[in-house]
Amino acid sequence: MVRRALLERGDTLSAQDADAARDAADDEPLPSRQPHSARPGPSSPPWRGAGGRWFVWVGRAVVWAVILLVGYRGLLAIFDGSGRASPSVAPVSTAPPRTTFPVTSAEAYALEFAGVYLDFSPADAPARSRDLAAFGVPGSDPQLGWNGSGSQRADDVQVANVSVTGAHTAVVTVLARLSTGSLIELGVPVYAAHGGMSLSGNPALLPGPAVATQPAARQQTSDQATASALQAQLPAFFEAYASGDQTTLARFAASGAHISGLDGAVTFGAIDGIDVPAGGSVRDATVTVTWQLPSAAGTSKSHSRSKSHSVAATPAALQMTYQLTVVRQGSSWDIRSIGASTQAPVQGAP
Repeated sequence: MVRRALLERGDTLSAQDADAARDAADDEPLPSRQPHSARPGPSSPPWRGAGGRWFVWVGRAVVWAVILLVGYRGLLAIFDGSGRASPSVAPVSTAPPRTTFPVTSAEAYALEFAGVYLDFSPADAPARSRDLAAFGVPGSDPQLGWNGSGSQRADDVQVANVSVTGAHTAVVTVLARLSTGSLIELGVPVYAAHGGMSLSGNPALLPGPAVATQPAARQQTSDQATASALQAQLPAFFEAYASGDQTTLARFAASGAHISGLDGAVTFGAIDGIDVPAGGSVRDATVTVTWQLPSAAGTSKSHSRSKSHSVAATPAALQMTYQLTVVRQGSSWDIRSIGASTQAPVQGAP
């Protein structure tokens, strides 16, 4: 009985020793492979696979592409710059700066010349010759074509046009009223260089401006009722306009309008005609007015064989045409503005 019990205990211990030996053998790492694990536990780190290595290669490819692009652009700039100048350095021009013809100076020069050239008389011939010499008259004729006979005077000279024909040449056209009553144009060729001027040739006489023919005025219906209303109130307005009475002018002015008078330069004579087109509350009326000049009064003396007597002179008067912009305000018309009219004078009261 005791022997059997010992044998059974020994078998049990031998089995436990064998299990312990197997467990120890399983715990020792094999030299040729990783430890085998059926499934990672929850505390094991996550498996990354090959994704991280793929991003590394993509980043390296981008870096190399940038390096190659920068190198290519640098080489291109080196080879391209060897055949032309750097764009950051402006080329130095050796050509002289471009100059323009001095139009304003040429106008003044031509006006002075025309004043001398168009005035001549035998008594002033030597002085005229000296004055013309200051303009660099071409040729050897000191009188510039005048034969020394007759007299002429230029009463008014103005510049009409300048035609630039080159970098140093131009023709200045001068408009002049002669003492004979003629209105003429004179073409003056001017040469300019290095701050100086001279004539490049003889002047040429040209016809004055032609009279333009205006088209026939368009016939329009006149508002007789409005013209009659203005005929009643405009005499007081034009009296104040002639004298410059701002208090009275303010009574006729539309809201926001300011009208300045003539400060006594003339006195009101009469309204010779009013034309008002039909329309709305704002109209452009044409008004013809006669002004009297205060300086025109005087006396002229006539002598007879026995005595002298004074005859009163007729005062000087001027008829002028205005355009008035009027605005309807209740039963009256206020004046927004007054100015020169492009219409023909209006004759006859409404």
